[in-house]
Amino acid sequence: MKNKTIVTFTDELCSNAPVPGGGGASALMGAVSAALCSMVGELTTGKKKYAEYQIDIERILGDAKYLNSEMLDLMQKDADAFEPLAKAYGIPKEDPERDDILEAALVVAAQAPFDIVMKCKEVAALVDELVTKGSRLAISDVGVAAAACRAAATGAAMNVYINTKLMKNREYAAKLNEDTNRAVDEIVTICDNAYKEVYKGLES
Repeated sequence: MKNKTIVTFTDELCSNAPVPGGGGASALMGAVSAALCSMVGELTTGKKKYAEYQIDIERILGDAKYLNSEMLDLMQKDADAFEPLAKAYGIPKEDPERDDILEAALVVAAQAPFDIVMKCKEVAALVDELVTKGSRLAISDVGVAAAACRAAATGAAMNVYINTKLMKNREYAAKLNEDTNRAVDEIVTICDNAYKEVYKGLES
């Protein structure tokens, strides 16, 4: 999935193909956010003006590159997770094993977008730091990273909820929803605050 060109990916997203879908798109936005964090770090590292943050910037650079790679891998994981679910829906309703197979497939399908949300928490932490420690020449890119991270998290959450909604195990579904809600609330707060801080600094 990550080796597709942007044109191919978006063409497939435009079509009626089952994948890529919202989960893959959310992971891509997460990758974009992490990549922007890396870019800001690259534009900050080694600059005398930000020497007090140099150690932190080096860490941020390493983390951002890692998270970019992880998000791209999650694009494929999300696509792979849909395949058993699609097969499960195709099992005749009179098959006594259908419910168990479908339940297991729903759990797998919900895990991939949940993983995207959790990675967004890590990206959001980098965005939060870069509001203060990143080069002022690239501060608008921190704002874009914040917007992309927020979209990635809230988008991925939708793909958790659409699967938990259909689960028979309501206790498991409720726990996954609760964990997702908590993480998304944290991410949205961080990203919204970062975006507002950047915007305030750019107002003429």
